[in-house]
Amino acid sequence: MKHVLEFLNTKNIEKTKIFASLQCAKDEALILQYMLNSFLHGNTEGTALEILRGLYGLENPLSILNLMVQFKNLMNLGWIRTMGGELTLLELINSPFYLSSDFFRVLENLNNSAKTEKISSYVDDLDYLKDQFCVVDILHDIFMLKKYNKNSPLLTQNIKKLTSLESRIKKRLALTKDKPSIEVIFDDYNLDRNEKMIFLVILKEEYAPIDSERRDLNYLINIISKNNDEKIKNRYLLDDDSRLIYGGLIESDVMFGGNRSFYIADNILRQIINQSTKCKTRKKISVQNLLEDHEIFEFVKPKHTLDEVILNKDTRKLLDSVLQQMDTKVLANLKEWGIKDKNKDIESKIIFYGVAGTGKTMTALALAKSLKKEVLSFDCSKILSMYVGESEKNVRRIFDSYYEIRNKTKQTPILLLDEADQFLSTRSLYTSGADKMHNQMQNIFLEQIEKFDGILIATTNLLETIDSAFSRRFNYKIEFKKPSLSERKLLWEKMLPKNAPYEKDFSIDSLCEFSLTGGQIFIIIKNVALLVATMKNPLFTTQVFINEIKRELSSNFDGAREVGFNT
Repeated sequence: MKHVLEFLNTKNIEKTKIFASLQCAKDEALILQYMLNSFLHGNTEGTALEILRGLYGLENPLSILNLMVQFKNLMNLGWIRTMGGELTLLELINSPFYLSSDFFRVLENLNNSAKTEKISSYVDDLDYLKDQFCVVDILHDIFMLKKYNKNSPLLTQNIKKLTSLESRIKKRLALTKDKPSIEVIFDDYNLDRNEKMIFLVILKEEYAPIDSERRDLNYLINIISKNNDEKIKNRYLLDDDSRLIYGGLIESDVMFGGNRSFYIADNILRQIINQSTKCKTRKKISVQNLLEDHEIFEFVKPKHTLDEVILNKDTRKLLDSVLQQMDTKVLANLKEWGIKDKNKDIESKIIFYGVAGTGKTMTALALAKSLKKEVLSFDCSKILSMYVGESEKNVRRIFDSYYEIRNKTKQTPILLLDEADQFLSTRSLYTSGADKMHNQMQNIFLEQIEKFDGILIATTNLLETIDSAFSRRFNYKIEFKKPSLSERKLLWEKMLPKNAPYEKDFSIDSLCEFSLTGGQIFIIIKNVALLVATMKNPLFTTQVFINEIKRELSSNFDGAREVGFNT
């Protein structure tokens, strides 16, 4: 704290190291000196009138008004703040001022820069990543200063700090015998500085997610560009034929509204992580590895996008609305307005309801893929049989386990509660032991739903039986109807085996006449295929299908489920 003490105690303030960094006039620096002394004595704020009287003993209103320009200049530089919006000089006189975070950051940066660190080789990949992720953080700070406070001296300081750190990285790499795996990738793909920075910004989000907006096309271009001309020029770096995309280093996903988000390709990410796990420092834990032999959750990796799922038009329209409200730009606006916590990701609680086989679970997984989220799935129908006599305790265990996994992996998977009917149904008014246990279990579930802070999707067959207390706590209730005639035709065309032998006048239209769910169509096709495979001369005929359809419709297994079409 040598520089801070020097700044506080000297009368020759313009000769201090801090004064040189502040880039303000001497009288303005004296105001900051006075405010810092007051701060260290427990006074975090003071009006301009109080500060000027304490500093100069002024009483003359004209002299005080003349000095208010100094407060205005300090505000423009970003060193002090006041409550309220744009105020006139007269209004500022009795406004409470306080030192800004930028001012304290200058003090801290100067203190850190006083420490000289010996340049040494990189110990391992994580040691290298630590430096590169610091570069990413400084780039973000520069971007935010350009956006909100171009006149701040911190902008110049951060640019110098970035240049110094990049030089340090270069020197350390020169001393390192075995190149870090990421540097090998950079060399193999012949990436330039801007391409490397884009890759590292995305990689940092993979390791320690902060804000999904940092995967956004505009953010990635803006953070590496010095001006508007460079922004236009650099957009080619994320075109489909660029080295990063075409070369397979990163992948993109189009979100609602056409916004593109970017991710490190799985094979590249595995290559980096596998190398990093050889380091002695803390290993990155994946959700999948953590869930091996887990007795509560099943790890599900989404395979299909929403565009591959055949849905009722109204259902799809509502799902698009959900995706729109989960968009990174919407989330960024909510954070900026103070409605959403800056440290939290997307939140939503959704109910999918409808008859069995209408694709509720498949859609939940497709929604997860669109959001680039993994899924922790729990079959709620097993709660009573799995934990007889301890159902209430283990409802909490579901959520506690979810939070534990989230904290260990630093990821936010979607929690899928499949077949949640008994959790959500209307609570009983009867007083038997079983009723009391069931009500207690539901009350605990209600409490956990209330405070859940991620994305939760519950599936159920009947919305009518849901307790109103639960209904109020879900943001969206989305119905899955039986497919229409045109939707059934799409389902048949999609699921019928492409390379199978069909009779000459095989008619899909005849099959579409029967009111079936997607799950039923899948089961019927599977059963017919097994039957035809046993024939001496295998042939798929319309009549074989119709026979199987009638058997399915007349059976007691209307709700039979298969993977991909379970509720």
